[in-house]
Amino acid sequence: MKIYTKTGDKGETSVIGGVRLPKHHPRIEAYGTLDELIAWIGMLRSAGQQCVSEEEMIEIQSVLMSCCTIIATHPTAKVPEGICVGETTRLESSIDRMENDLPPLQSFILPGGNHPAATANLARTVCRRAERAILRLNETEKTDPDVIRYLNRLSDYLFVLSRRLMYEFGTEEVKWMAGKKTK
Repeated sequence: MKIYTKTGDKGETSVIGGVRLPKHHPRIEAYGTLDELIAWIGMLRSAGQQCVSEEEMIEIQSVLMSCCTIIATHPTAKVPEGICVGETTRLESSIDRMENDLPPLQSFILPGGNHPAATANLARTVCRRAERAILRLNETEKTDPDVIRYLNRLSDYLFVLSRRLMYEFGTEEVKWMAGKKTK
């Protein structure tokens, strides 16, 4: 099977259910941003961090693939068998575990510090963008609330992971203070 089909050469693509949509449609934008997030999680997985297991990162990517499938399914079609999102409590448990040894957050912190932490922050911002794209789609075509809930919690997870990566690598968090030099 060839990877190219040429069916999208005129700016349209098919979603699950056989409906063709313009590539700039909010549904395509939403699952395209989820696809980007999956890639950023893959980048984070390859960053050489030990704060969370590779299995946990792969599980997150797998849940995000399910989210993608749900969003890529036209409202007139049935979501493929076995696709669901119910992993929010796992994220919450992992957030709690990662926060155990972290100092309390006293101010906003600036992203960066080390490569894995910066990668986690980039993934967090893409996660927030995906959430916004799905919420825009939800205004006209109802979307699965579990997907929205999962993404909201995943952005929290990625923020805490970035802090944990700063801590594990011994990198100082740079606090943001309005109108003042930081650090």
